[in-house]
Amino acid sequence: MPDAGPVPLSPDEEAVMRALGRFLLVMPRALDADLVREQRMSASEYAVLRHLSETPGQLLRMSELATACDMSLSGMTRLAAKLESLGYLRRIRCQEDARGANAVLTEKGLARLREAWPTHLASVRRHIFDHLGELDLKRLAAAFQAMATDT
Repeated sequence: MPDAGPVPLSPDEEAVMRALGRFLLVMPRALDADLVREQRMSASEYAVLRHLSETPGQLLRMSELATACDMSLSGMTRLAAKLESLGYLRRIRCQEDARGANAVLTEKGLARLREAWPTHLASVRRHIFDHLGELDLKRLAAAFQAMATDT
């Protein structure tokens, strides 16, 4: 039996694919712009502080923090240096491996995160959740998680 070849996307599938592609380009910029405008903080800076705040001891190995923030290690090193100069985190040597470094959230960094959080929350609600209406958020989250782990 001959191979029928790829099945084209339906019009609805095509619309979802195009909208998702646009969303993936526009949304990070919109969330970042709101934080920069209202808090003078980038979304990357916010993500670093948030990830550190959510870990035991508010400490992460720099390589793990880079992965969590979807950044290169060199990019994370530069960003951590900036946040350290602002007093938001400290970098210390790993006790288990002297070659590695950990980032530790400071009290000032936690306070800054708490200050920026309402801006980020309002931005996420306005740009994302206000448009989802009655969608089943558990199913949507599960679908996104499945897509993210199917790579």
